[in-house]
Amino acid sequence: MSPWKPLNRLPSPLELVRQFTPNWFTVNMGTGITFLLLAQFPAQISGLHALAYGLFIADAVIFALFAGLFAARWLFYTEDALPLLRHPVQSMFLGAIPMALIPLVNGLVLFHPGDPLVAQWALHLWWIDAGLSLLTGWLVPWYQFTAQDHALERMTGVWLLPVVPAEVAASSAGYLAQHLPAAQAQQLVAAGYALWGMSVPIALGILTVLYLRLALHKLPPKELGVSTWLSLGPIGTGAFALLTLGAAAPQAFAGTVMAPVAALAGPLGVIGALVLWGLGLWWLVTAVALTAIQMRRGLPFNLGWWGFTFPLGVYTAASLTLGARTGMPFFTAFAAALIVALAGAWTVVAARSAHGLWHGHLVQAPCLNCKTDMATKAV
Repeated sequence: MSPWKPLNRLPSPLELVRQFTPNWFTVNMGTGITFLLLAQFPAQISGLHALAYGLFIADAVIFALFAGLFAARWLFYTEDALPLLRHPVQSMFLGAIPMALIPLVNGLVLFHPGDPLVAQWALHLWWIDAGLSLLTGWLVPWYQFTAQDHALERMTGVWLLPVVPAEVAASSAGYLAQHLPAAQAQQLVAAGYALWGMSVPIALGILTVLYLRLALHKLPPKELGVSTWLSLGPIGTGAFALLTLGAAAPQAFAGTVMAPVAALAGPLGVIGALVLWGLGLWWLVTAVALTAIQMRRGLPFNLGWWGFTFPLGVYTAASLTLGARTGMPFFTAFAAALIVALAGAWTVVAARSAHGLWHGHLVQAPCLNCKTDMATKAV
């Protein structure tokens, strides 16, 4: 077949629907955090804001396309989709769906500030996202505890993916609350802290086990080599959520019985974010070092490479916000350097992903192999 023919490695274009997996939503995660940070780059660069807005529109279109493909798979290939829930790796990526939506929610108010109608649309989308976050945060672990086959030596950072969406929604709650009337802002801030509590402590527990796994069983397989970067995700998002919720709480609860408590949210949020930032710096250096080893071994390209983008991006967002809240230029300069690195990583990964999608070799659903194996065992 001609290399210029789309999906030329698939027996039929419909295989794109049948084999569409939720890890494609990591494309939206990485693109989303990239346009949000480019739009807030500390230095004024001509055309950068327009580029960020263009990526925002493209990300919205891609998210709608992916959502349609994923829904079509469940509608028309239900029998082939069900094994996804039992797959010990692919099921974790269901958490990518709500995390992919949050940058679009934040982008609405970032690029259309002061528009109350846009803020209300963002609010509606946020509640949908919060529901999806809770669904994946309970559903995937339930299958993990009852139906999936796991072992400590096979554990990787992908275990974090189903539980982190709740804290991603929490960070958005604090950001969005600053653009809403007091009554709605109070609901968001209260919900945000609850979501933070349902995610960050669990994620830190998973990181503790991941440290043990790395010490006992060394590096993960090279196909999952980038998963080490996922450790930055809950740490960066947890810090960013404390900062956004802390900034929103005093305004949201002004004049209420909660006002004295809300007044403490800001300074306590900065302290908590600084502690998490330090933990994130340890994991950042560790991830760079372990990736260098994996690169020498030959790190194959797959959709897991999007793990270079979103975790680094949320840690960068926390660094940038710490610079604004503390007035310390180090954090702002550090964040600027990370944004440049993030933009470079996004460019490489996006180009290779587009190539892989065009030719079809990235369109694979490992959970279908589980279905075949189960059918063989039944026979």
